[in-house]
Amino acid sequence: MTYFISIVLVSGLIAFIVTPLMRRLAQSTNFVDNPSARKVHLAPMPMLGGVAIYAALVGAVIVSGTRAYTEMLAVLGGATVLTLFGLWDDRRGIHPLMKIAGQLIAGGLLVWAGIQVKLFDVQALNIALTLFWVVGICNALNFQDNMDGLAAGLAMVASGFFLLLAGLEGLTLVATLAAALLGASIGFLYYNFNPASLFMGDAGSLLIGFMLAVLGIKLQFAGRPLAATWMIPILILGVPIFDTTLVVISRLRRGKHIYQGGTDHTSHRLVSILGMTPARSVMTLYIVAGALGLLAVMLREATPEQARLLLAVLAIVFIGALAFLEVRFPHEPPTG
Repeated sequence: MTYFISIVLVSGLIAFIVTPLMRRLAQSTNFVDNPSARKVHLAPMPMLGGVAIYAALVGAVIVSGTRAYTEMLAVLGGATVLTLFGLWDDRRGIHPLMKIAGQLIAGGLLVWAGIQVKLFDVQALNIALTLFWVVGICNALNFQDNMDGLAAGLAMVASGFFLLLAGLEGLTLVATLAAALLGASIGFLYYNFNPASLFMGDAGSLLIGFMLAVLGIKLQFAGRPLAATWMIPILILGVPIFDTTLVVISRLRRGKHIYQGGTDHTSHRLVSILGMTPARSVMTLYIVAGALGLLAVMLREATPEQARLLLAVLAIVFIGALAFLEVRFPHEPPTG
């Protein structure tokens, strides 16, 4: 585990050094996120934080000296594709379908390298589920970039649990990637927590989502019942999955486009319904993510019967929380 801690330190140091450089570059090139009615910041905010996260990830992976060349090439290739698509969207704005196309390209690189879900006997179903997972998690983390420190903090918590479980299972590649993402998230979060001095942009959120999707696919538990362990990545990423479900259902109910930004995420609802400050809302979601991560670690030793019981309880909590946050949230009238 000492080896992986060194990767965390290298990645974190790179992010810590490169992030303020990217902030200066963004300011000098006017690469900023301007305020609008659907955003909570009141002044132009430098972006390019995603480039710092990318540099930290790639730098740490190179230093690690991993020899899984084909798989690492696919992962870093997909990460590069999504970072470039994210920068394009941050600078010029692109249609949501173009972003999904980038996510499918990145997912295709994973499939090419053999990094895919292996739940079914039919290969086409495995590929379809792999691409669905990659697109879903990329967009779920993209949705979390709605409040200072939220996306980076959730990535920090999730990658920490992936690192722990990968270490316990002896999965060197997964642990290396998780350690690199953990360090990059911590180094960037220093500048991004409330009040943030720069944003990661889509370049960062799509990159983080892709890396977490890869970790979820690659995390495997030899000799343990699949009926229990299949839920572990979903639990670790439970907060972004819950928020995405809530926002999609809510916007469809209100006649809004799913990709139309707004202040209707879980973090915003904790502020408007429960009266939390933005920082407290973000910290609350960190705690929830941590609790779900602990449950995921416990599932590693669970029997299928225990896993099914936990799934039933969590499903009830999921639906109840979703209904509460949707019913209590003050909505504006639907748009045509």
